[in-house]
Amino acid sequence: MKLTSKGRYAVMALVDLAKFNNINPVSLRDISLRQGISLDYLEQIFSKLRKKEIVQSVRGNQGGYILNKKANEIKLTNIFDAVDEKVKTVQCKKESKKGCNGKPIKCLTHNLWDELENHINEFFEKKSLEDLIKDNIERRI
Repeated sequence: MKLTSKGRYAVMALVDLAKFNNINPVSLRDISLRQGISLDYLEQIFSKLRKKEIVQSVRGNQGGYILNKKANEIKLTNIFDAVDEKVKTVQCKKESKKGCNGKPIKCLTHNLWDELENHINEFFEKKSLEDLIKDNIERRI
């Protein structure tokens, strides 16, 4: 199982945005500098986030991005979905009768990996941007 940098960076950038969102729109340049993420890459990510209405852009001299919802309403699964990130522990499709190994039956450990995928996705469904901000503050104390 692998979570790509696109998914991780989208979460990092949105936590940064949520942390600074309450004052003014946040520029991608500021997020890029604080988080060490390429500005070009952030532009690609935020284009997808904007299309899925997780963020909105604000034009003008003090422009940037703001969250479209409260931080506690944005779950990690929403973010992963917006950037086309899928958490998969098996390569085969769930509805397929064939296994990942190309054989007509699924491997002996298929149900184990399938169960793990369900736990991971449930975990991400429960975690919001607000949870991550609180976790970060509590760890600094």
